[in-house]
Amino acid sequence: MSLRILPFRQYSEEDVVNLYRVADGAELESTTGTGTGDAGVFVKVSAGDFSLDPVSYATDAYLGKTDYPHVGRAQYPKVNLTVEAATTGDAVLGITLLQTAKADENGEKLLYNPQKAMDLQAAIPGEAVPVATKGVFTLADTAVDGVLTPGEKFSISENAGKITGCAVDSALAIGTVLGSGARTTQNGQADQFEGSYFVIKLG
Repeated sequence: MSLRILPFRQYSEEDVVNLYRVADGAELESTTGTGTGDAGVFVKVSAGDFSLDPVSYATDAYLGKTDYPHVGRAQYPKVNLTVEAATTGDAVLGITLLQTAKADENGEKLLYNPQKAMDLQAAIPGEAVPVATKGVFTLADTAVDGVLTPGEKFSISENAGKITGCAVDSALAIGTVLGSGARTTQNGQADQFEGSYFVIKLG
């Protein structure tokens, strides 16, 4: 599952940037996959040329067959500004609130089912993904390298898009660990996010 971020969160919409899509190649093939197109990935700006048009149009394989006769144009829109997973030392913009995926769990393109994309908390390729620049978030252990200790600071890990604990006085610190816990199977029902989780304050 490509959601590294859990439901409990507190942030202001004023602190959410809706200008960037994930860079080409970072999109997940489906919402059951995992990678830097996950929700809950810490990102940096990789393309920020505001002199370009907000959206560009080009032929894209994601559209499928485009060479039908008597069709004037078959082009796919993409936001020109992009973000990519941050690593140690990068200037972090924030954390992605949605995954970016091409297809659902059945392999059906989300392009043709926008309601399903919303239900799965997914952006489709080329679409802007909301990035929260500060706030309180709950992260699954898939978003973290190692174990975070409540009260300590955290910084970006060497593994793209993840965080790790750091010294309180570290110049690379981007937030504080508020607490941790564990999700377990309840009443015989498996929890898809079973395991450790961490509540962090970004910013």
